[in-house]
Amino acid sequence: MTEQEKTMSEQSEDISTKPEGADNITETKSDNDDKQSHFESIIQAKDQRIEALEKELQIAKKNESEAMVRARAEIDNVRKRVEQDVEKAHKFALEKFSNELLPVIDNLERALEATDKENPEHKATVEGLELTLKSFLDTVKKFGIEVVGTENGQLNPDVHQAITMIESPDHQSGQIVNTIQKGYTLNGRLIRPAMVVVAK
Repeated sequence: MTEQEKTMSEQSEDISTKPEGADNITETKSDNDDKQSHFESIIQAKDQRIEALEKELQIAKKNESEAMVRARAEIDNVRKRVEQDVEKAHKFALEKFSNELLPVIDNLERALEATDKENPEHKATVEGLELTLKSFLDTVKKFGIEVVGTENGQLNPDVHQAITMIESPDHQSGQIVNTIQKGYTLNGRLIRPAMVVVAK
């Protein structure tokens, strides 16, 4: 028997001793490994997608929370603005009416100044005018109308209007010498400045 024949004989024995279906088992194992790795890659992809969605959900929750806080703050601001507007409307609803009353007060004061207070015949008239003026001023004060102070005060451009400036040795520069027309405020807001004469 030659060497070549011996080798062929051994190979045929190996083939004959190899159990049937061994190749099939190897192929099935390989298929299972492929399927396993395929499923693992699908699961990994799903896990990554779930993680990404969870992150998006957290961001959405945070944004929603911030939006709610902003909305609440905006509602509070609107409510406060409305309350302030209503309060201002209540406070200054009388502004136009008040402006119409000021000339009446001025006329009563002028009438008092023009009346001869020394004359006994005018005593009743003077007292009547004084009481009417006092009553009038007390009534308007209840509604927030007050006289702007000018007596021996310094010129305040916010509430005084200087008509003229004069030399006055008895007054310092910028001090009010005389009041030409009284000024008035309504609930702290100027409705008419006081017209004054100021020392140079």
